[in-house]
Amino acid sequence: MHKAGFVNIVGNPNVGKSTLMNLLVGERISIATFKAQTTRHRIMGILNTPEMQIVFSDTPGVLKPNYKLQESMLQFSESALTDADVLLYVTDMVETPDKNQEFLSKVQRMQVPILVLINKIDLSNQKVLEEKVALWHDALPQAEIFPISALHRFNVDNVLERIKALLPESPAYFDKDQWTDKPARFFVTEILREKILLYYDKEIPYSVEAVVEQFKETEKNIHINAVIYCERESQKGIIIGHQGVALKRVSTEARKSLEKFFGKSIYLEVFVKVDKDWRNSERALKAYGYEV
Repeated sequence: MHKAGFVNIVGNPNVGKSTLMNLLVGERISIATFKAQTTRHRIMGILNTPEMQIVFSDTPGVLKPNYKLQESMLQFSESALTDADVLLYVTDMVETPDKNQEFLSKVQRMQVPILVLINKIDLSNQKVLEEKVALWHDALPQAEIFPISALHRFNVDNVLERIKALLPESPAYFDKDQWTDKPARFFVTEILREKILLYYDKEIPYSVEAVVEQFKETEKNIHINAVIYCERESQKGIIIGHQGVALKRVSTEARKSLEKFFGKSIYLEVFVKVDKDWRNSERALKAYGYEV
């Protein structure tokens, strides 16, 4: 008997979805930083054993869109409600069920098994946790509730065992040696965006997109040309920095992470260009791989 299924991870921004995804899959697939709106796409991570295949999906945090990019991000999140065999609804010790009632009401109508994962319990106490469990039990009475700490791996193994038990009988959906649905170029752009999120503040990280223009791989190394697009000339100056120092730091840190990720020597060239108001441009969003 072989089991396989889609296990989709949803929730509001910054509750720890990407950290959880990386723990469950065992690969560093989703960038996970301390900033909200880190994940912009729906990213699949595939866990294979001889007896089963679990296709996890990390999704953008659910938010009310302010521009076309966020509309696309919301579509990725809502698509995860339509094809899930098991839904993981991630919350934390701070937020309450009424934070995004419109999205939650769609979850309430679902007929598949739902696991509510209350993350970051290491930041609270037993009394507050019991109150949170009661609130979520009222909001999603059909769901099973798991208090977890993704950061400290607490109770994550029990969640994985429960997922395995809930998976339907099915042949594998992907080849057994495949661990994601995304091409290598995608992870280059994700790692570049991660470094931008870490090293720039205010609006800069949310105003940029990274694009790989050249990816040439040999047995020993990979030569990559990438472009960071921003929305205004003033942002371009900030990203490059005085005498190119800021861009050099981002490029160096990205190269180190890419060498670790691919296990090869990386030659990385990064340029900065302006694509005015790309977050509201259907042309640009389509070119950068978003659904519009």
